[in-house]
Amino acid sequence: MARNLIGIDLGGTTTKMAFLSLAGDILTKWSIPTDITDEGSHIVPNIIDSISQHITNSEFSKDDFLGIGMGTPGSVDIENGTVIGAFNLNWKKRQQVRDQIQAGLGLQFILDNDANVASLGEYWKGAGEKDSDVVFVTLGTGVGGGVIAGGHLLHGINGGAGELGHVTVQPNGYLCTCGKRGCLEQYASATGVVHVANDMAKDFMGTSRLKEMEDNQESVTSKMVFYLADNGDILANQVVDRVTFYLGLALANVANILNPANIIIGGGVSNAGNTLLQPTTRYFQENAFPAVRDSTKLRLAQLGNDAGVIGAASLALRFQKSN
Repeated sequence: MARNLIGIDLGGTTTKMAFLSLAGDILTKWSIPTDITDEGSHIVPNIIDSISQHITNSEFSKDDFLGIGMGTPGSVDIENGTVIGAFNLNWKKRQQVRDQIQAGLGLQFILDNDANVASLGEYWKGAGEKDSDVVFVTLGTGVGGGVIAGGHLLHGINGGAGELGHVTVQPNGYLCTCGKRGCLEQYASATGVVHVANDMAKDFMGTSRLKEMEDNQESVTSKMVFYLADNGDILANQVVDRVTFYLGLALANVANILNPANIIIGGGVSNAGNTLLQPTTRYFQENAFPAVRDSTKLRLAQLGNDAGVIGAASLALRFQKSN
């Protein structure tokens, strides 16, 4: 009787993998570098080899596993198990991921977008546990999201549901990589925070370590901005106020439509903790409809880097239950 799952979290620099129990507990986890050379043609074979080796070197056999789930960047065709347009993986052409992995490992395989998969992880074992209506937003290099309504992950007609990073927060604002202007991603991602800091520093006339760093062309990161804000830097606090205003506004708009139990904030920027959460919550409450404001809670993600592999494993479990 198969009693375990395999989860894969495919990223542009690292691929995380794990064996998990049917209850979603990680039994063992590891990672390999993502080799994007030769148009990313080594990525899937490397995953197959790594999982094969770990099964061989463990007390498990292939028959102990129910299936494999994977979260991936790019545009995902769930029905056909393919990925296209994952540019950070060098995947410009359509990739037959499911066929390759099922042929290589002999196990049922299902994949989805990486932000959707991370939201399933938090929903199953993290900050969204026990609620059937949850929105997840991940603030990393970009801004991703996932929407779970009535226990079901929403995909929309063309897979575009949950693209929280492209909610417009500033009409005619910064140009986004998606081609439109003013997207949340350009203000609340790690790169967005730095962009806002660069612009605000130009007009700032007071004393500030962040201003000094900008003037001296020192390397500024979003982590540094939140650290300086925590330590009383006036400009850094103004930047955080601007960023959290946009984030709170976007999340209020999402909540006004969906009224989830929780909106979970994850990704690297969320490591700022309450320095991010408290002002975001304040702006969220200012912009949320009263009934929504009183019922939807903003929470920080709990699973960190494990959200992806846990959510990916849950895909395999969901697939088995639905068939």
